[in-house]
Amino acid sequence: MPDRLHFTDSDEANALIAQDPMALLVGFALDQQVPVQKAFSGPLELKERLGTLDPEALASADLEPVFRQRPAIHRFPGSMARRVHDLALYVQDRFGGDAARVWEDAGTTEELRANIASLPGFGEMKVKALGAVLAKRFGVEAARGLVPPHPTLGDVDSRQALADYQAAKRAHKAEWTKARATR
Repeated sequence: MPDRLHFTDSDEANALIAQDPMALLVGFALDQQVPVQKAFSGPLELKERLGTLDPEALASADLEPVFRQRPAIHRFPGSMARRVHDLALYVQDRFGGDAARVWEDAGTTEELRANIASLPGFGEMKVKALGAVLAKRFGVEAARGLVPPHPTLGDVDSRQALADYQAAKRAHKAEWTKARATR
């Protein structure tokens, strides 16, 4: 297990998402229409405001005011508060409140894919991205089959690697947008 992931500018947030499986899942849940740094700083902000990332506590709390407190945890605080609530409830009900069981209970790539895809708000892109992080940063063998051929957050092992990843992602998105416009 790594002592930190390099997804934010905060050493404390990077350590939290590496050491707390629920924090990692919350970060991925928030990784939508905001920069990577903002998404993965969210678990630390949430923990500081609520005092815990325990799935049972998250599932029973009214998260919307916590997300809306300034500065907001996400640019869409209402919908992301619901998403994190639903994620926590699912982890509580399906995995007994132990977020690591999402990958620890999976003996095969197919089981892991099913576990991740069943999480609220986790589509195919997040399955691949989380799979790449689990395979490349945490050494989860069942995740190796989920790693896509293109760069992902799983390749980020430093602040510079994050900057390089984000630059490549912007370039790819620009090319994709240009290609769609010429059709």
